[in-house]
Amino acid sequence: MSNKKAKGVRAKTRDKFKRRGKRLSVNKLLREFKAGDRVQVNINSSVHSGMPFKRYQGISGVVTGMQGRSLRVALREGNVYRTLIVNAAHLKSLH
Repeated sequence: MSNKKAKGVRAKTRDKFKRRGKRLSVNKLLREFKAGDRVQVNINSSVHSGMPFKRYQGISGVVTGMQGRSLRVALREGNVYRTLIVNAAHLKSLH
């Protein structure tokens, strides 16, 4: 008998979300981004709040504003524009 194939939100993310010895610092959680800042979605698997879908790992976009404690990030996926609501722990600044 074989097991049923996993089709959940975090399926096939074992290597994609691997941290490889990196630790989460308080400074990364408390970073402030302004509207217009360019950021890259870099999912941190140890923080579950505000985690975007696995498809957006590595995609860059522009911060458009705040929504509660999270940030709104506008990005382009193919020819479609999307708005993600992401925690600051999952973003990396692109200077």
